[in-house]
Amino acid sequence: MKNPAVEHLLRADKKLARVIKQAGPCLLKPSRGTQPWQALVRSVAFQQLNGNAAQTIFNRFLALFLGTKFPTPQQIVRASDEKLRCAGLSRAKATAIKDIAAKTISGVVPDRHAIAKLSDAEIIERLTTIRGVGPWTVEMLLMFTLGRPDVLPVTDYGVRSGFAVVHGLKELPLPKELLAYGERWRPHRSAAAWYLWRAADLAKETAK
Repeated sequence: MKNPAVEHLLRADKKLARVIKQAGPCLLKPSRGTQPWQALVRSVAFQQLNGNAAQTIFNRFLALFLGTKFPTPQQIVRASDEKLRCAGLSRAKATAIKDIAAKTISGVVPDRHAIAKLSDAEIIERLTTIRGVGPWTVEMLLMFTLGRPDVLPVTDYGVRSGFAVVHGLKELPLPKELLAYGERWRPHRSAAAWYLWRAADLAKETAK
């Protein structure tokens, strides 16, 4: 069965098409069982850390709350900053995670049912009011949790690196340049971003 997003990108961008043919099917699939606030907590915990270190700290955070797979917002709000920092979270991350929990309780962070009724722009505007949550974090939520098809995280280092690889550039493109070029990928910019990440990965593998 053909993927409409991939078919569109193959037609719209010959240079990206070469990466698509090399990388194969697009494996971008949303995490349907995750609530938006849970995805935000995980993203904050993983910020500015490599995968293994981030996963270790995140697992310690989860282990702080006995008898539950994932703590409730109420449990997180009641936890002291000291308790959260025992897991290895920085003070800023502990504060951000508690703010995510508090804004979930107050309704700023909608559940999956409610958030489905909001546009991408509305979700970004709403969730970036949370401490420690910027546009990139919300874009990852849109792509990997909600499965929104037309998200282009132009500030993402991997996306910019992949674009430079595809176009043979010595320097990374500016976000505004990437945004302008990406108009040809609409309404499937999420899949385009996924292939740019793959382009960066393939270049690293080739360089080994």
